Amino acid sequence: MPTRRHFIQTTTALFSAALSGPSLASSWPTESEMAAWDAQVTPPGFDLATTNPWGLNPRLLPQRVAASDRVTPGDIHVDATARYLYHIEAGGTAMRYGVAIGRDGLYEPGTYSIRRKVEWPHWTPTQNMIAREPEVYSQYANGQEPGPTNALGSRALYLYVGGRDTFLRIHGTPQPWSIGSRASSGCVRMVMPHINALFPNVEIGSTARLYPA
Repeated sequence: MPTRRHFIQTTTALFSAALSGPSLASSWPTESEMAAWDAQVTPPGFDLATTNPWGLNPRLLPQRVAASDRVTPGDIHVDATARYLYHIEAGGTAMRYGVAIGRDGLYEPGTYSIRRKVEWPHWTPTQNMIAREPEVYSQYANGQEPGPTNALGSRALYLYVGGRDTFLRIHGTPQPWSIGSRASSGCVRMVMPHINALFPNVEIGSTARLYPA
């Protein structure tokens, strides 16, 4: 069985230089509403590599890095130890983003397929989340409408195994200060302007590999 050391060595070799429930379908934002929200969560003069009003460790800001020729363009790799998400590009490079991952016992490493992607998604906590932390999640038992305070933020990539929705997501977060930590209920969190930049470059059917922490 592969060890934690194996996975750390694997991610080092490849790159150099909430659990959320079913979508609520009660209403959908208009294009103008989504554009207004995008503007609201994007700092003035936003530059992907340098803008940092969130006070992130500079290493967690997006960077283009070298990637091994053993990885497939279009795929996503999440290094849970370093808290990095890599999106593989053609030509031997990858875009690297800082992320937050699930708290102890909630993060689920594995190989997933991205079968759905949504701008300004709805969110409903799972029954397990409500049972575990009712004081936090019970108020959203009937779902949370899209918007800048929604738990999935501005964009969400939905992770599947075969045809089964795992309820794991790679998504934006209204808590950008959590990036770099173990903070979520299982999902991979990103700063909203960062996932907004990643989102249009991810194709449906791409593979996401979440390595053990």
